[in-house]
Amino acid sequence: MSESNNTSVFVSNDGGRKAAGYQGSAGDCVCRAIAIAAQLPYPQVYDRLAEGNLTQRKSKHDTEKRTRSARNGINTQRLWFKAYMVELGFVWTPTMSIGSGCTVHLIAGELPKGRLVCSVSRHHVAVIDGVINDNYDCSRDGMRCVYGYWKMFD
Repeated sequence: MSESNNTSVFVSNDGGRKAAGYQGSAGDCVCRAIAIAAQLPYPQVYDRLAEGNLTQRKSKHDTEKRTRSARNGINTQRLWFKAYMVELGFVWTPTMSIGSGCTVHLIAGELPKGRLVCSVSRHHVAVIDGVINDNYDCSRDGMRCVYGYWKMFD
């Protein structure tokens, strides 16, 4: 596999979701990205994220219609989520700050080697040694900004 400096290599990967018996579409990108990057079974990650959602305190933005499951998204700014990522062996690196503009794109040449969970606009994606692992190519032809990433350390 090869890539130029402004394109990405993509591998279709659902993180074991289908093999675990989960069906239909879902907003589970955080769960999928963690399962792939941490090399953990999808159900294990799903259950832990769902537990975190169930036990987090209610915010002023919560509504009665909001469901708490890993299927419909995770608020990655919550302390319990950050603690979970650290527990798994990840370290957060921000790549943008207010007013800085985009400095890192979702391409191999701008990301470090290793197992990453990258935060991009309204999505999280696993990147392993520069290769996007997701259920679709979310790189926007190398133009997608990375807000920051969780990198797994051994």
